[in-house]
Amino acid sequence: MCGIHGIISARMDAGEIGHKLSLMGSCQAHRGPDDERCEVYECGRRRVGFGFVRLAILDLETGMQPVRSVIDQAALICNGQLYNYLELKEGFDDVEWLTKGDAEVALQMLRRFGPAAALQAFNGMYAGAFFDPGRRQVILFRDRFGIKPLYYRELDGDLMFASEIKPMLQVGGDAGIRKEAFPALFTYRYLPGEETVFAGIKRLPPGSFLLYDLNTGTFKIESYWQNSFLPEVENSEKISLADAEERLYELFCDAVRLRLRSDVEVGSFLSGGIDSCAVAAAAAEKQPELSLFTIAFNDPAYNELPDVQNFLAAAGTRFRKAKHHVAFCQNSMLAELPGLVRALEEPIFLGAVLPTDQVCRIASQRVKTVLTGEGADEIFAGYRKFLIEMAALEYVRSDRTGRKELERSYPELQNYVEKRAADPLQRYIQSEALFTELELSRLLGYKDITVPDLRKLKAAPQLDGREHPLNAALAVESRCRLPDYVILRLDKLSMRHSLETRTPFLDYRLAEFAARLPVEYKIDLSKGREKYICRRTFSRYKLLDERSVWRRKQPFTSPLAAWLGDRKVWPEVVSEALSGNMIKRHGVLDSKMVKELMAQVTTAGVGPATLVSGADRLFAVLVFTLWYEEFCCG
Repeated sequence: MCGIHGIISARMDAGEIGHKLSLMGSCQAHRGPDDERCEVYECGRRRVGFGFVRLAILDLETGMQPVRSVIDQAALICNGQLYNYLELKEGFDDVEWLTKGDAEVALQMLRRFGPAAALQAFNGMYAGAFFDPGRRQVILFRDRFGIKPLYYRELDGDLMFASEIKPMLQVGGDAGIRKEAFPALFTYRYLPGEETVFAGIKRLPPGSFLLYDLNTGTFKIESYWQNSFLPEVENSEKISLADAEERLYELFCDAVRLRLRSDVEVGSFLSGGIDSCAVAAAAAEKQPELSLFTIAFNDPAYNELPDVQNFLAAAGTRFRKAKHHVAFCQNSMLAELPGLVRALEEPIFLGAVLPTDQVCRIASQRVKTVLTGEGADEIFAGYRKFLIEMAALEYVRSDRTGRKELERSYPELQNYVEKRAADPLQRYIQSEALFTELELSRLLGYKDITVPDLRKLKAAPQLDGREHPLNAALAVESRCRLPDYVILRLDKLSMRHSLETRTPFLDYRLAEFAARLPVEYKIDLSKGREKYICRRTFSRYKLLDERSVWRRKQPFTSPLAAWLGDRKVWPEVVSEALSGNMIKRHGVLDSKMVKELMAQVTTAGVGPATLVSGADRLFAVLVFTLWYEEFCCG
């Protein structure tokens, strides 16, 4: 795990590029506190500058980057890790290796096979840049799910890129704010798609590479992977449930095994959910003295610590040598929001950012890298929304008795069916939209607001209408919320504490396998269980005890209603943002409506599973205000 940054320019000399690379590196030194380096290469009329800040995890002695080829002087910088680098290395009998790590393997793969074929062979999390002087091109690339971030910006004929946004603001000057993105931001709670809220600064899409022609100064972006949910793929694998469980177990254990490759200790996050429990259990088999990290809450409704303790107690001797570290997340964490907002760079209005930051903090005090359970919900249908989608399909073809039974099991079903849009891209946000268009018009002072759909935001997956509705929902979830919220928040907040996070469930082999499974293997309506095949598999192979494996999912979030409902316990920064003059000074949000939102916060009927509460809406206002103060009022 590290930070990369670079500049391609025909107008700047090597000295100026080197100076700017140094400034860019200082902006993301938290991503690589162990070492830093920058190099500038000449190629025709243009110069290519690569910068790198290192968090040393693999190949501690010879793993510094950029790595160079002694044959043609090709160079590479890469943030992340190719977990299968040892297997890929076996195909190069004629190479005299100068390092022992994965970056040089990536360099040789790209030299020999080109970007499309090489990236198809990589199994890992990565965002990098490859300078190919022979072909006079630079290739920027990003892993299949966008686990590692990569931003780019065109400015004055130059192209600059970095793992974070701040380095490009540092050397390229302030970017304008895309106020037209605010309605989408306050609807989705994050901004899906390629465009960021900063004008001219874009995300390289997941599973893509950017090919920059050094002769012409032009570039194009190509996709090399789509986790397909098309009908012919759905039906291509006729497999029994028992055989599917066996294959899932093999793939999952191998994904964990690969992600334990490290020259430093690897720990594991552990909540009460089946995903992190399974990851920790599989890791403990390979690494008995595993460090485990759990966040707890004083509010029993949100606190999963008892479930974690029950899981550990039921595991017998599996965790006998493990070290379990626990920290409590309390309302005082709200005082940390300015630092979180600065680290996230892009506004994210979900309460999970607070416990995520705290668990990363306690882990970073003891290890440099951890395993996490992120990604399972988006790949194997782990959210209640997927249960409701399957129930809706059954509802419309059931008789009156069947419908009544479904309504008893899923109280929200009737209302969902009545409002359910035909388009899966519209259904995606129906039950979770934070504000209506009418409310947004008032909050933002815009007239006739229409929230852009995912197509206009360039975030929509490739759907042709023939997909099973559940697979369509999974495709949208894995293409939008997963890269642009779930793992973006995980990367930015972990790297704020110089911590690497690894996600076994986002092994592309697992994702492709899941896409081919029958939908009834993922959702069991009769038992009301999401991630059904995962539960069965983890039970069959004794990774989890029966109580843990069949417990209902609890969303990972914070008791915002309790924290924001009592103004007497607000930290000073919250009071200043919501009750001070900050909102009026910014002149963006309607201060009268904000006061009304403060009055609407209540704990009545609000719990971890509540999709939209008054506290969620006020939290969005709070985070946005702190973000605007940080990035727009400097």
